Amino acid sequence: MRQIRRALLSVSDKTGLVEFALFLHGHQVELISTGGTAKLLRDSGIPVIEAADYTGFPEILDGRVKTLHPKIHGGLLAIRDRASHQSQAQEHGIKEIDLVVANLYPFREAAAREGVPFEEVLEQIDIGGPSMIRSAAKNHAFVAVITDPLDYGWVRQELESNQCSLGAKTRLLLAQKAFGCTAAYDGAIAAYLANRARSDSGEDPSGNPLPEVDILPLEKLRDLRYGENPHQRGALYRDAGAAQGGIAGAEVLHGKELSYNNLLDADAAWNLVLEFDLPAGAVIKHANPCGVAQNDNLKLAYIHARDCDPVSAYGSVVAFNRAVDAETAQELVSTFVEVVVAPGYTDEALAILKQRKNLRILLVRSGEPASLQRRQISGGFLVQDKDAHRTRREDLRTVSKRPPTEDEIEAMLFGWRVVKHVKSNAIVFSSQGRTLGIGAGQMSRVDSVKWGAQRATLPLQGCALASDAFFPFADGIAIAAKYGATAVIQPGGSVRDAEAIEAADAHGMSMVFTGIRHFKH
Repeated sequence: MRQIRRALLSVSDKTGLVEFALFLHGHQVELISTGGTAKLLRDSGIPVIEAADYTGFPEILDGRVKTLHPKIHGGLLAIRDRASHQSQAQEHGIKEIDLVVANLYPFREAAAREGVPFEEVLEQIDIGGPSMIRSAAKNHAFVAVITDPLDYGWVRQELESNQCSLGAKTRLLLAQKAFGCTAAYDGAIAAYLANRARSDSGEDPSGNPLPEVDILPLEKLRDLRYGENPHQRGALYRDAGAAQGGIAGAEVLHGKELSYNNLLDADAAWNLVLEFDLPAGAVIKHANPCGVAQNDNLKLAYIHARDCDPVSAYGSVVAFNRAVDAETAQELVSTFVEVVVAPGYTDEALAILKQRKNLRILLVRSGEPASLQRRQISGGFLVQDKDAHRTRREDLRTVSKRPPTEDEIEAMLFGWRVVKHVKSNAIVFSSQGRTLGIGAGQMSRVDSVKWGAQRATLPLQGCALASDAFFPFADGIAIAAKYGATAVIQPGGSVRDAEAIEAADAHGMSMVFTGIRHFKH
């Protein structure tokens, strides 16, 4: 056990600090502090020594330099049972500091706020705080460091039980947490500056398309009941370097605890509805859409999305890109839905939805979408740009003899927005504002065409077909025509493109190429 006789307190988040400092003072611990922390303690009647008085050196450079001094870091880093360290400390008047209580300038909060000047964000990069934390954590054999106000309670209990001393296990645990704190903090800064440095083309000024070192600072928000299956552990983390939006930052307004799979499906649904400018709804099951629709009326958008595959819609996750109104909510509760995701809800809608005891209701504040996507593989990660490409009608290249009608163009573009959110091989049958049938994740493209058509509950006559990648053979085109499709949108680029075009012409279909593939594995 190591007794706490002298402590250095310097925090931005002052939650619970006064009570903890009062406890330390009551146990005859000498308190050293800086700036606003020292003022708070003095105003609370707690004796404190200003760091500038302790070191004999004033704060300088508008407070940028306060604790970067040998009397501070020598007191933290001195090895207590090494004679040379003790003699040097005595020679230079350095006193041992046994406890550091510190948390850092709110850099992430400043970086996340819109309109904050770059120079102001830079001023929120803490220098002295991480230095003190690292010094204390490195020397945790003798020094304790607290970086999280949530730890005051249990640390105090141990101190009370051990005559103001802390054990080696506790100091090690606090040190690990401290290094995690500084790593996440530095990672958030690096991520912010990397985003700043990237040009509009998606490349940084050095010409590298992706960063040489990819930093992803993660902080745990909460444990989950389990992962994909009950025998797997699971937890939700957020990107500490990003704005607090998206599904990870969603507010749960009602319902049971969210599961790992709920969150995956909610994210898939949310990303899909953001594709649309009109009010839209997406029904998701196992990370694939089973129905998507847009309409001037949100209730109708939901009905059309649900009725694309009403069997699969049972127990689904539903997302909207508009605030949910009472009429839409009434329609939602007519079917068993696991999770609903939206950017807002009227009071009347919430009252209706909350009648379903277990329905999870998520309020999502958009936030800046991530520009990079990462997937873990054994021994590493795959990193890629987010597939944010939007195809416009002027990008379409007609390759069939018959050009598409205006209605067919609208239907194709709608299906094309959906198909990039369907697992490959992906096929979407659609009209102008709704999906009619979806074929997902089949090993062959022709099977996806068959599956999508067979799952359709509405007539496919006159519909459009969207394919996430080119047709390697003409058989998929012929089968689509058999089921009633009259227009096809696909990337093109196959060595057998001519055969696919010939099949379209033979069935009187229009076909357009986009030149863009939308694989989703």
